[in-house]
This record gives sequence, C-alpha cells and structure tokens, in this order.
Amino acid sequence: MSDAVEPWLVVGLGNPGPGYAGNRHNVGFMVADLLAERVGGRFKAHKSRAQVVEARLGPPGPAGRRIVLAKPMSYMNLSAGPVSALAGFYKVPLERMVVVHDELDLDYGTLRLKLGGGDNGHNGLKSLSKSLGREYLRVRFGVGRPPGRMEVADYVLKDFSAAERKDLDYFVDRTADAVEALVTEGLERAQNAYNG
Repeated sequence: MSDAVEPWLVVGLGNPGPGYAGNRHNVGFMVADLLAERVGGRFKAHKSRAQVVEARLGPPGPAGRRIVLAKPMSYMNLSAGPVSALAGFYKVPLERMVVVHDELDLDYGTLRLKLGGGDNGHNGLKSLSKSLGREYLRVRFGVGRPPGRMEVADYVLKDFSAAERKDLDYFVDRTADAVEALVTEGLERAQNAYNG
C-alpha cells in the first residue's frame, strides 16, 4: 500500500474530563484538538475507549497522509489500552505512531521530536512502552521542572500559569505544525525545522 493509503496514528496524551483540561499533563489533548480543528474534524467516541478523528494531512491528492487523531479516554497511566486497541483496529505499525506529550526535562515551550527512548517517569509513556515497545515517534512539549519542592505529580496536574498561558496558544500551534511536518515530511526534516 502507498503512504497515502496506510494511516498514521497521532495520539495526544492527557486525562479525560473538564477538571484536567488546562493541566500541563494535557498538552497532548490540546495539540490533538487543534489538529482536529485544522482538518475540520470532530472527535467521536470509538469502541477502543478513545475519541478519534479520521482525516488527511498535507496536500490534497496522493501526497496527503491518512491520519487517525486520538485522545485516549482512560487515565494517563492506562493509555496503552486504548492506544493498543486503536493500533490493532486501524492496523498501524509502531513506526507510524506519533505520541504528543508533556516533557519535564525541557524548558517551557521547547519542542523535541525523536524516535524511541525512555519514559522519564511519564506514566503515559511508561504504559505505552510496556505494552507496545519503545520505538514510536514522540513529540515532546517542554513544561519545565516543578518549582522548589513541589511534587512532580502535583505540578503536571496543575493548569499552566498565567504567564505560561500568554504563549500557550503559540506553542500549541507550533507543536501541531511539527506533528504535520513529521507525518508528511519525515522525522529528520521535522527535527531540523522544529527541534529548538
């Protein structure tokens, strides 16, 4: 099958429910929502316990890429269940899976795209890697380290600060651009353009 026919699975990680919507841990959902808006799609419930949008990215015609945008509706530490089910349902191999997530080891707003790696204590990645293996593509959105002695869990489950929110739309927009570049142009070109 050609690139245009075989789908990509783009997963935004987060926790379901309005109470988590503005959390640092939910930046993956924010990027998925923006991508859905760009392609004119609306998330619909899927039997895999995820919300999905099926769409095309890139130029119309054979150069466009089929994608399945997904937001797992399980809690972060159980992300692998819905994601594995989706990968099986849409027959998406690991090398066509892109996971968008928050990253403590990068300064706020910094982006890094990479293939594989550890989970760095991120419960969503830990769940995915244990179930699927580590060789999926990651779009890492920097949220920085917690201040002082704040626990990591408390920090990532807090909303972005007022100062951070001033730039949040810009950074989410740039991250969505990076996901599009990754799917349509490949990892190396997307890294060259977006790894800051």
